[in-house]
Amino acid sequence: MSTPKAAPLSERFRGLAREAVKFGAVGGLGVLVNFGVFNLLRSTTDLQTVRANVIAIVVAIVTNYIGFRYFTYRDRDLGSRRREMILFILFSLIGMVIESGVLYVATYGFGWDSSLQNNVFKFLGMAVATVFRFWSYRTWVFQALPTPAAHSLVVEQRDGHEVPAVALAAEAVVPVAPVVPAAK
Repeated sequence: MSTPKAAPLSERFRGLAREAVKFGAVGGLGVLVNFGVFNLLRSTTDLQTVRANVIAIVVAIVTNYIGFRYFTYRDRDLGSRRREMILFILFSLIGMVIESGVLYVATYGFGWDSSLQNNVFKFLGMAVATVFRFWSYRTWVFQALPTPAAHSLVVEQRDGHEVPAVALAAEAVVPVAPVVPAAK
């Protein structure tokens, strides 16, 4: 009888790629909302650049939470929504500080305050913040459900003996010829 095998490395990369595509789809919608609200506020109000940016990010955070919870990470642990929301908001706010910090330095530090410059530096800040958000959301907020194989170092049984994962990994790199008893 064998226990479940750990997913091969190629399958884990495919899973990460699928997750990144879903994250990108939701994030893309969030980017559109973020830029749309930002440019709408900048063109129709007298709000300062960073204040308009903060409002736009807050609207995008709400949009993104809904997308991440019900699309990207819908198969993740649903245990504590309160914990999840608190961490999501915390990491989103850190991302907002990163994004707004880049925009602030460009606007008030260097005086780059045209509409084009605002959007370019908003985009750069958003790119840096996105890397942080992807890592923090998948690591801390929307945690993967544990799998039985993830908790076991023994992944296979052969001839009544347990074969550790390390031995199976070594066999994948250097195949071992089966041991044949010597003839007498």
